[in-house]
Amino acid sequence: MPSRISLPVDKQTLVPDFLAGLVIFLVGIPVSLGIAQASGAPASSGLIAGIVGGLLVGFLSGSQTSISGPGAGLIAIIASQMALFPSFRAFLLAVLVAGLIQVLLGVLRAGFLAAFIPSGVVKGLIAALGIILVLKQIPHLVGHDTDPEGDLAFIQPNRKTTFSELFAMTGDYHIGAAVIGVCSAAFLLFCEVRDVKLFKRFPAPLLVTVLAIAAKLVFDRIGGDWEVGSDHLVYVPLSIAGDGFANLFIWPDFSFWNDINVYNAALLIAIVASFESLIIVEALDQLDTHRRRTSYNRELFAQGIGNATCGLIGGLPITSSIVNGCVGIRFGAQTKQAAIFNGLFFLTSILLIARFLNHIPISCLAAILFVTGIHLASPRLFYRMWNEGREQFIPFLVTLVAIVFTDLWAGAILGLLISIAFILYSNLQRPLRRIVETHLGGEVFHIELANQVSFLNRGVIDRELTRIPAGTHVLLDATNTQYIDPDILSLIREYKDEIAPQHGIQVSLKGFHERYQLKDEIQFMDYSTRELQERISPTQVLRILQDGNERFRTGLRLSRDLNMQMLGSSVGQHPLAVVLSCIDSRTPGELVFDLGLGDIFSVRVAGNVAGPKVLGSIEYSTAVAGAKLVVVMGHTNCGAVNAAVKLAHAGQSYEAVTGCEHLEPIIDRISTVYDRDQWLAYQAADDVKKVELANEVGARNVVHVVKQILEESGTIRRLVDEGKIAVIGAMYDVGSGNIRFFIDEAFGVDPAALDRPAPLLPQQA
Repeated sequence: MPSRISLPVDKQTLVPDFLAGLVIFLVGIPVSLGIAQASGAPASSGLIAGIVGGLLVGFLSGSQTSISGPGAGLIAIIASQMALFPSFRAFLLAVLVAGLIQVLLGVLRAGFLAAFIPSGVVKGLIAALGIILVLKQIPHLVGHDTDPEGDLAFIQPNRKTTFSELFAMTGDYHIGAAVIGVCSAAFLLFCEVRDVKLFKRFPAPLLVTVLAIAAKLVFDRIGGDWEVGSDHLVYVPLSIAGDGFANLFIWPDFSFWNDINVYNAALLIAIVASFESLIIVEALDQLDTHRRRTSYNRELFAQGIGNATCGLIGGLPITSSIVNGCVGIRFGAQTKQAAIFNGLFFLTSILLIARFLNHIPISCLAAILFVTGIHLASPRLFYRMWNEGREQFIPFLVTLVAIVFTDLWAGAILGLLISIAFILYSNLQRPLRRIVETHLGGEVFHIELANQVSFLNRGVIDRELTRIPAGTHVLLDATNTQYIDPDILSLIREYKDEIAPQHGIQVSLKGFHERYQLKDEIQFMDYSTRELQERISPTQVLRILQDGNERFRTGLRLSRDLNMQMLGSSVGQHPLAVVLSCIDSRTPGELVFDLGLGDIFSVRVAGNVAGPKVLGSIEYSTAVAGAKLVVVMGHTNCGAVNAAVKLAHAGQSYEAVTGCEHLEPIIDRISTVYDRDQWLAYQAADDVKKVELANEVGARNVVHVVKQILEESGTIRRLVDEGKIAVIGAMYDVGSGNIRFFIDEAFGVDPAALDRPAPLLPQQA
């Protein structure tokens, strides 16, 4: 509910809203009277609903596109409920109570339910309305006016159907009305296709209406079959215009306050009107070119006040009108001022211009709705929904077909049920994601629970847990889960405490809220230990790094408990490898190899060159700390390599060019793999070739550093000869994340062993 309601006055949109309000009114008059006629209610009740929906609801509503009026989706309900009462005045009491219920729903913020209406249902409603408008208006275009305007149901009050009406019109049409209707539709379509600039400011429907009245007067002079009689014109009863205005209002009969039928009817009207308004407002928000969003709670409050007022003064129940709203958006309405102007025109029509309105051919107004329907049922909408997949397209299509062959209320409910069925089916099939992860301690079956896990998912979760092999480890991950049904929590507890221990399965938990009374607990080995370090071979360490880079590159990184790793590594470090890489910010070893705390030593220096200090660090990592593998990792687009390629043989001062005082030793080391002829070739190359040449130099530098380490460090050479460590080079592609290992230039690596998985330790806490 709004804290402040103010009358909108926007001078910039005043004229377009005034003109759009006039178009909405011209279309709305026969629609309102037609709904009253189809419902079996007095004609005045349709006009009052138009006045209240425009003036009062238009003022209170927060929607900039919604135009309220008598609800087309309520025709069958109004007719059936009126039959339960001896008079229309008794029925008005039910309308009053229904409005109060809607006000209460708005105060209680029940409008949040609109957020759960699937977009496929809303789009289906829009397309269905377009098709219905086209089918329903074709008979009116040619003067076949047996079905009242405003009836959107497939089965009409005269017990005919939308399709039977189309067949019936072939033998029952009026030549004068048909010429006006067809010409009006053709003119409007021409304006649509040619995008006539004049009608961007002055709506074409207004000119069509004026021309239609003129044509009607001409055809009346011709006479005969051309004369457009009252049966084919808008009819505003003159008995309620002018001096009869005071007789327009009908008061509810409060003597029926204790009749249970009043409250049953009120509840039904409130529920249906609220749902219809919410789904229509959602549809209009999606059609709004300014993408404004409506407060659903405020809309319920405004509709409730409107219906309570209609019940007090003799109006039909109102809802947001999909027909009027679409016409307004299509023909220039900018703000809710258009709704208020529409209400003013309704009021004026009763007081001043009823006789003038009774000269407007229905076929002319049918042409406006016909063109609006073509726009709403655009093939582009069908194509877009098809591309969004069957989960969107099928509810869209079911909603569309159901509304066309029933009515708005029944069709929308059926579409909503189909959407819910798809959601339930999706949850039943995918309440979790199962990943087999290879950690340092062995394989872990990682099960990620969905955002919402209900009792409907029990069967699938139970099946997945049953499939976990005996003697393995499973991680149940609720990190991204907002809700878990108590029935599922009971299943997890039973599995963890009773079933898993019987099969030698260890269960780890992660991400469970305290309210679930399940404690997060990681029981598998997630970091390198002394036992693992002693057991594993250098080639198996290389295999671990290769697998880790593949996970990093594909986005399937392992789930890790960093707190446990921090505690475990605080008592000592047992790295598997030492990585000599560049200082580049894009090459952090732990990330690109998908490793945890304490798994590797990182030595980083520009250009990944090896000087005495670097060699000392590598020797400590292997001889003292026990690392099994030395990796020299260069990378593409390396700044140090690019500088060396440009400056090594240029005869310039490195400090003068770069401003770096101590860069010379690094460039000189890289330049040993890069002679002057190659430098000259580099200078003559284009930009693409220069990048390729620089990356080749980077790869040669990696191979050179590998050999240099073995030549200059007797410690590392000895460890390699004893089979305790291996040394290998690699290149990291900063664009793809892929690491290429130079197996052929490696020392101490057994290529055949890379095809076999590492014999990791049993899982342990």
